[in-house]
Amino acid sequence: MFEKLKQSFKNLVEKISSTGLSEKDLDPLIWDLQIQLISNDVSVQVAEKICEELKNRLIGQEAPRFGDKSSTVKKALKESIEAVMMNKNQIDLLNMISESKKKTETFVIMFVGINGTGKTTTIAKFTKLLMKNGYTVVIASADTYRAGAIEQLEEHANRLDVKLIKHQYGSDAAAVGFDAVQHAKAKGIDVVLIDTAGRMQTNRNLMDELIKIKRVVKPNLTIMILDSLIGNDATEQALTFNASVGFDAAILTKVDADAKGGSSLSVSYLTDKPIIYIGVGQGYDDLQPFNSHWFAEKLLQD
Repeated sequence: MFEKLKQSFKNLVEKISSTGLSEKDLDPLIWDLQIQLISNDVSVQVAEKICEELKNRLIGQEAPRFGDKSSTVKKALKESIEAVMMNKNQIDLLNMISESKKKTETFVIMFVGINGTGKTTTIAKFTKLLMKNGYTVVIASADTYRAGAIEQLEEHANRLDVKLIKHQYGSDAAAVGFDAVQHAKAKGIDVVLIDTAGRMQTNRNLMDELIKIKRVVKPNLTIMILDSLIGNDATEQALTFNASVGFDAAILTKVDADAKGGSSLSVSYLTDKPIIYIGVGQGYDDLQPFNSHWFAEKLLQD
């Protein structure tokens, strides 16, 4: 996980540790880091910001003149990564659902993202996570466009023993979401998870459909599912969806196979939306919380 990005940071720590902390010493090394970040799918804007944060933290720092400076460099690098990823819109989703349940209200989550990102599997993982935390769940199959989408979600629902609300292919996706919410309210179910269609983000019809679902269902939260392996494309998808439909938080999938890690750094900074979970495998339990402290620690592990 993130092997290439980790190696870039390790190389930087070693190089700076063997030189001084003056601007003259740092400039060529930090420039090299910026190039390395961009080559690992970090957006140019985010790469520049990390390097700016790092330079500001290192110049003039007191460090052993002849001793090991690596701890000083690592601390500055960790703080720089966290500063870029720190998001004022932090979301504690399980706490939000808990507060909703106390009010005996149904909490509705709408999932968006293009086909192939692992959206349906992520919804199944999230269902399992909610059930482990004591919440009841109903799933809505509002992707009435892609062949096999309903059957795929139904398979997960059967395995997890939860109710699936579905209509026929070609039917109104917003109506599916609406029916799921009404069912949940009637049955006292805690959470509704709505799967949606995932045609390419440039498809105007898809965006209009998603906007309609959102208007009809009025979800408490909209979550964008992004494939970490597609790098800068993930950031472009996030920006496009956010501008057209709007979302509140992101989940990154396939992170266990992501050698670069650039999308993890870029998405949150450029969209101002937090990454709340990451997918780290194919099993239902392979969904783990994500935060900037964990990510920075992971990148700087020896």
